[in-house]
Amino acid sequence: MTDTLNTTGTGTGLDAPAADIVAELTLEEKASLTSGASFWTTQGIERAGIPAIVLTDGPHGVRLQKGSADHLGIGDSVPATCFPPAVALGSTFDPELLERVGTALGEEARAEGVGVLLGPGVNIKRSPLCGRNFEYLSEDPIVSGVLGAALVNGLQSQGVGGSLKHFAANNQEHERMSSSSDVDPRPLREIYLRGFQRVVEDAQPWTVMCSYNRLNGVYTSEDPWLLNTVLRDDWGFEGLVVSDWGAVNDRVVGLPAGLDLEMPSSDGRSAAALLAAVADGSLDESALDLGARRVVELVQKAVAGASDAAYDVDAHHALAREAAGRGAVLLKNDDAILPLGAATSVAVIGAFAEKPRYQGAGSSLINPTKLDNALDAITEYAGESNVAFAAGFTTDGSDGAALVAPAVELAASKDVVVLFLGLPGSYESEGFDRDDLHLPAEQLALLAAVVAANPRTVVVLANGGVVELPFAGDVPAILEGWLGGQAGGSAIADVLYGAVNPSGRLAETIPLKLSDTPAYLNFPGDFGHVRYGEGLFVGYRWYDARDAEVRYPFGHGLSYTTFGYSDLSVAADASGITVRVTVTNTGDRAGREVVQVYTGLAASGVQRAPREIKAFANVALEVGESRQVEIAVRGEDLAYWDIRVDRWIVEPGAYSVEVGASSRDIRLSAVVEVEGEQVRIPLSLESSIAELAADPIAGPIVMQAMGSFASGMADTDIFDEGGLDKMMASFPVGKLAGFPGVPVTPEQIQQLIDLSNSQQA
Repeated sequence: MTDTLNTTGTGTGLDAPAADIVAELTLEEKASLTSGASFWTTQGIERAGIPAIVLTDGPHGVRLQKGSADHLGIGDSVPATCFPPAVALGSTFDPELLERVGTALGEEARAEGVGVLLGPGVNIKRSPLCGRNFEYLSEDPIVSGVLGAALVNGLQSQGVGGSLKHFAANNQEHERMSSSSDVDPRPLREIYLRGFQRVVEDAQPWTVMCSYNRLNGVYTSEDPWLLNTVLRDDWGFEGLVVSDWGAVNDRVVGLPAGLDLEMPSSDGRSAAALLAAVADGSLDESALDLGARRVVELVQKAVAGASDAAYDVDAHHALAREAAGRGAVLLKNDDAILPLGAATSVAVIGAFAEKPRYQGAGSSLINPTKLDNALDAITEYAGESNVAFAAGFTTDGSDGAALVAPAVELAASKDVVVLFLGLPGSYESEGFDRDDLHLPAEQLALLAAVVAANPRTVVVLANGGVVELPFAGDVPAILEGWLGGQAGGSAIADVLYGAVNPSGRLAETIPLKLSDTPAYLNFPGDFGHVRYGEGLFVGYRWYDARDAEVRYPFGHGLSYTTFGYSDLSVAADASGITVRVTVTNTGDRAGREVVQVYTGLAASGVQRAPREIKAFANVALEVGESRQVEIAVRGEDLAYWDIRVDRWIVEPGAYSVEVGASSRDIRLSAVVEVEGEQVRIPLSLESSIAELAADPIAGPIVMQAMGSFASGMADTDIFDEGGLDKMMASFPVGKLAGFPGVPVTPEQIQQLIDLSNSQQA
C-alpha cells in the first residue's frame, strides 16, 4: 500500500511548540487552518512548514477515495480490509479483540497516508429503527465506552488519530442535520454522554467529531456547554473538535464555542467570515489562535506517526474472520442441532449465502481486499457432495416467486437446512431510518414453506439492526450473524461447523415487536424536535423496569458448551466494588463466557433501573477448567447525575451485585454496602416538612413545635391512619406560618433554617 500522507514542507518548523508556530502566522493563515482545504484534507501552510493531513472515513475500514469525494459512499475507494461493523464488534464484549482490530485499522490507515480515521461511533442505540445502528456498539454506555476506548487505543498506537463520533445525542437519521434532541439532564449525562466520557478519559482520542443535530435546541457545532464545559473542562479532553462533514451552522459562533476544524472545505467562505468578525470586533482573535493551535497540534501528531508502512492483507483478513466469528450470537439451539457434522447433507438456501450482505451503506462503505461467502465456506467444510444451494429470494426488489419452489424441494431432500435471511442494503443506511423491524415478507413466506418441508432448519441472519423474530418458536436454531465484514461468510461457516464455539452476546435487546420498544412513542419526533421521553430507561433498563417480555434479552448468547458460576465475593472501597467469581467450563468443548456484572440500589432516593451493567469480562476456558475472575466496578460508574447540585454523586447504601450471563440470566447475587456521599441541600422556605424533619438541627425543634398542631389534625376524621403524615411530608415549610394552631412564625422558621445552614456549611 502507498503512503499518501502529505508531509510536504515538514522539517524543523513542526518541532516548535504549536503556540509558537501559530504566533508566527498571519491572521489570514490562522483563519485558513480552521477549515479544510478539500473534502478530506486539512489546509497546509508551506512557508510555515505546516503540511496538510488526510482525514478519512472509517470506522470499520479505511475508506480512502480515489477520485471524486463524497460522504455517502458513492465514490470508489482504495481496497482495504472491511472489518465487521460495530454491531458485530459490540457483540464480542471483548476489548482485547477490539484493540487488535483498532491496531490493524491503524496499520492500514498509516499505509495509505491517513492521519485521522473517522471513528469509532459510540452513540447509544436508543431505537432499533435508527438507520445507522450498524455503526454503533450498544444500547448501554458502559459497554460502548469500554469497547470504544479499546478501538481508539489500538488505532492510536499506530500513530493514527481516532475521531470519536457523533457528539452528541445523534440517535436517529431522520432530520439529522436539523432536529433537536431534547434530553433531560440525568439521561443526557448517564446514558448519552457517559460512553463518550469513558473513551475520552481512557483513550484521549486525537479528535472528537461533533454531530449534525441540535441538543436541547442548540447546534452541537456551536454549543460551548457541550464542547468546552463538558468535553474539555469536565472530562479533560486535550484534542481537537472537528465537525461532521457539513455540520457547521454558523462558523463565527462555532469557533469560540469549541469547534476547531470545519470539514470539508468551505472554499474560503468560513475563513472570510472569521476574518470579518475579527475586524468588526465580534470575534476575539484569541479564538482563532486557539483553534489554529489545536489544528497544528493535530498535524504534529499525525506527522510524527507517518512513516513508510505496509500491512499484511491476509493476516488482516484472518483477523476480520476471527472478529466476525466472535461477534456472531447463537440465539437458539434446540436439541443441539448445531454444530453441524461434516457428513450432514445440507440445503443452503437464501441469496445472502452466495452474495453476502456484509456492511452498511453510507460513509462507512469499504472496498474490501477480498470477500468470502458462506456458501463456499460451508462447501469447504462439508464437501460438494453434501451441499446444495437455492437462492429462494432476491435482494434487489425483483420478482423472486419462481425461486421458492426449487428451494422448498431442495429443503425436503437434505438432512438440515441452513436458511440465510436478512435485510437488503436498501432497508438500512446512513441518511434514513427504518420504517419497521420486519424481515421482507417474501423471506418470511419462504421460511414458512421451508420449515414445513424440513423442520430441521437453522436460520442465519444478516442485518445491521435488530429484527422481529416471530418465527423463533418454529425453528430449532437461530444464529445472528449481523453484518460480518469481508470475512463474515467464512466466519459463519466456522460457527456452524464448530470450528469456532460461539461466544457473541447481545449488546442490544431484541424485542418482541416495535411497539414494545422504549422510544416507540417518541421517535422520530415532530416539527424538528424529538423528545427523549423514556428518560433513563433505554434498552434493557426499560424492559427490566417494566418486567416486560422480550424475544432475547441484553447480554444473551448461547455456546456449544456450558458454564457454571460459584464462590461469588464482593467488596467495596473508595475505588468502587471488586467482584470475584469462579467460572467453570462444565461442558465438553473449549469456549468463552462473557461474565456480566450488574448493580442496583433498591432503596435509592432517585429513580433507577432495577439493574445496570457496570463491568464485564470475556473469559476463555478449556474443558473442565475453572478460573477465579476478578472484575472491578469503578466507583464513578456507580454514580448518578444529581440535578440538584449538577454533578456526579455516588449514593450510599446497600447495592445489589448480580453476576450472570444476561440481564435476565443472573447466576449469583450479593449485597455490599457502599459509603458514597450524603448530599445536603441548604434548607429554605421552599423545603418540605420531610426535608426539615430529616435535618439533624432543625428537625427536632420543628417537630416538637408542630406536635400539638399535628395531634389536633390527626384527631379529626379527615384523614385515614397515616394520611396526615403523607400529606404533610411534601408541604413547604414556609407555608406553615399562618395556619391556625401552628405555633411558629415565619421569622422563627427562617432563623431555624439559617442556623441549620450555617452549622452545616
